[in-house]
Amino acid sequence: MNSYSEKGLLPAGLADMLPPAAAAEAEVSENLMRVFKLNGYRRVKPPLIEFEEHLLEGAGEALAAKMFRVMDPVSHRMMGIRTDITPQVSRIATTRLKQDARPLRLSYSGQVLRVYGGQLRPERQFTQAGVELIGSSEISADAELILLAAEALDTLGIKGFSIDLTLPTLLPTICEEMGIEKEQADAARDALDQKDAAVLSTFGETLSPVLGALLEAAGPADRALDRLEALTLPSNAAEQVSQLRELVTLLQAAMPSLILTIDPGEYRGFEYQTGISFTLFAKNVRGELGRGGRYHLLDGECATGFTLFLDSLLRAVPRKKAEIKVFLPKGTSRQQALELRESGWITIVGLEDVEDEERAAKKFGCTHVFISGDVKEIA
Repeated sequence: MNSYSEKGLLPAGLADMLPPAAAAEAEVSENLMRVFKLNGYRRVKPPLIEFEEHLLEGAGEALAAKMFRVMDPVSHRMMGIRTDITPQVSRIATTRLKQDARPLRLSYSGQVLRVYGGQLRPERQFTQAGVELIGSSEISADAELILLAAEALDTLGIKGFSIDLTLPTLLPTICEEMGIEKEQADAARDALDQKDAAVLSTFGETLSPVLGALLEAAGPADRALDRLEALTLPSNAAEQVSQLRELVTLLQAAMPSLILTIDPGEYRGFEYQTGISFTLFAKNVRGELGRGGRYHLLDGECATGFTLFLDSLLRAVPRKKAEIKVFLPKGTSRQQALELRESGWITIVGLEDVEDEERAAKKFGCTHVFISGDVKEIA
């Protein structure tokens, strides 16, 4: 158990982030936070661990099974390591910032830890960055968040991303208004989320046609909306579809190039959402880039927000050209080193005298060496 390889072994879902990935993630985070700041979102920084009951309130309840718990030796109370930062921001909004003017715009970036990962995202520890818009029930708030997410991805140079809209409350609303028993409604919701057409056909003459129509409605936004609006839905369910149409109209007017799709039956991962929700995807990138949607705070206040997953973003961000490093032999003055760094060079300073400076430079991955006041490319 003391061999070098065994010492380097980490639990499944956990990994060391090495150069240059660690620097790339930091740069992505800084760029995201800058975009959020320029859009009026103020940064907060909640703790990594806190009393478990706070993390399990409201939106956090859906992630209870994924939370690591420890006993606090000081208070002798159970504490939890956060699985998501949104519940913490919600707590801050309803306590320390309760008196701040609404709508309240907050942003965050930080690490989360989960007991287990998902099928598409097996990572158990990763960095989240996101925003919460608290205190507005207007559809324009949903539009602001989705357009901000698109602006953030554009800033990172991610191309060809799409936004998949969903109504996680639509089917439960339909079932409630049709008088469907909860057990059957839950089974129908699971079957629709799994796109299981065979099972959807077994819910009787009243519900099965609706379920089949919802399944067929998934696709590009305009076509999906046309199919949803062609259904004869109960009043509250029809109102949700109307709000979705309003949102799509706002998004298309503000950003015509935005790729929008709709999946009215998706709800896994949106268990605590209370309205329109969305997921961000990019071509040929494993896992979602982020997700967001409507929810309510414990005091009943309306909120909407989104979270971006930085490990997924790193897979989508275009790769940069290799950073150029220059080796500075021992004795190079600090002023010379500063001037090189100000010009954009990455400098690696030698700490001992060497006979072959070019060989030493290659040892540290440098492509250039500083000799007699000039930068020389290594052959």
